[in-house]
Amino acid sequence: MADAGARKPVAPYLAVGLSTVIYGISERKQIRHNLETIEEAIHAAVSMVNINMPVKIIALAEGALTGFTDEIFDLPHKLAANELFIDIPGEETETLGRLAKLYDTYIIVQCKARWPEVIADRYFNTLFVIAPSGEVVHKSAKNHVWCRERSCMPHDVYDRWVELFGDGTDAFYPVLKTDDIGNIGTICCSDGEYPEAVRALAFNGAEVVYRPSEATPMTTAGYPGGGTWMVQNRGHAEFNSVYMLCPNAGPVYLGATSKHPVDIAGGSAHIVDYRGEVVSYSASTNNTIVAATIDIEALRQFRIMNLNSNWLKDLRVELFKRMYEQPIHPKNLWLEQDPLPHAEVDEIYRANIQRLVDRGTWTKPAFEHEGCKFQPGDEAGSWEDVKQALWGPWLE
Repeated sequence: MADAGARKPVAPYLAVGLSTVIYGISERKQIRHNLETIEEAIHAAVSMVNINMPVKIIALAEGALTGFTDEIFDLPHKLAANELFIDIPGEETETLGRLAKLYDTYIIVQCKARWPEVIADRYFNTLFVIAPSGEVVHKSAKNHVWCRERSCMPHDVYDRWVELFGDGTDAFYPVLKTDDIGNIGTICCSDGEYPEAVRALAFNGAEVVYRPSEATPMTTAGYPGGGTWMVQNRGHAEFNSVYMLCPNAGPVYLGATSKHPVDIAGGSAHIVDYRGEVVSYSASTNNTIVAATIDIEALRQFRIMNLNSNWLKDLRVELFKRMYEQPIHPKNLWLEQDPLPHAEVDEIYRANIQRLVDRGTWTKPAFEHEGCKFQPGDEAGSWEDVKQALWGPWLE
């Protein structure tokens, strides 16, 4: 980017977050059904809000393209990688790229995707940005997943990731720097449970952070709405002086034959400004729009002019550096083997808990009850049987 003296100011613009109804998929070709919904939502959103100001960012929710079939059915990782998920670039990014060109806007997307250049037969929960040119100009991977997600993470293949991208913070938390919409960072869902994620993006220059989707009970705790998800996003914005762009997943149909969708995410999509104030909010999830003005120049003035509230400027980093020297979650778990199913991964998390107890970080309760465990549903029939039952009309 040009230096400050030569740089043109970034004009204020509108960012839009879309919460769309989702159909779970059993094969990659079925993504087209969700793309049709997304395209309709984009047309509607732009035509409704761009009368106020140009729309320069459209952000989709997590799961908008594929749903969450791999997680719900605990599918073998290699099967899901090869049969359900996408390549970037690919036919899906071409469809979205056409819309980005049409509306001269950036589209920010989440989808599980193969990264064969990193490792074969794996998929990563991937965040990517399509520019107004229609090209993919940014890609990053989710670094923390919840205990029922089967995605591979950079930490799971740490040695290979570092070999390709280095071990700097920007290898795991890259930021897209642009002249027209500012600097964009991307995380997803569980990433935001960790303060370090947005802080890493902020240190790398992020001004707008995309964090799509969270599920119940995190989104429905407390009143009036947004739950701990909103608490976190307001905190991320305030602590790091960034905008938070947070669309949530719409109601999910399990399969093509499902009669009714389930609102697993709980709504409460929102956008937060760099002071931590909610500037757009929607309780609804059903093909819903949130939209707010992003003023990059105002954010930059706030960061540069202030001697208070722009907290990064006086962070005593030496005080904290020892906290992360002892590992908690083991790295390279899936470098040599396929990611394991839910029940076996549960034991990895239990070992992490015990590790914290052994260190004296956590104290055991006086009496221990049975903890969380994976509870599978009806396992009768093979995956092919399940596909026929739930996606029969789409398999012909």
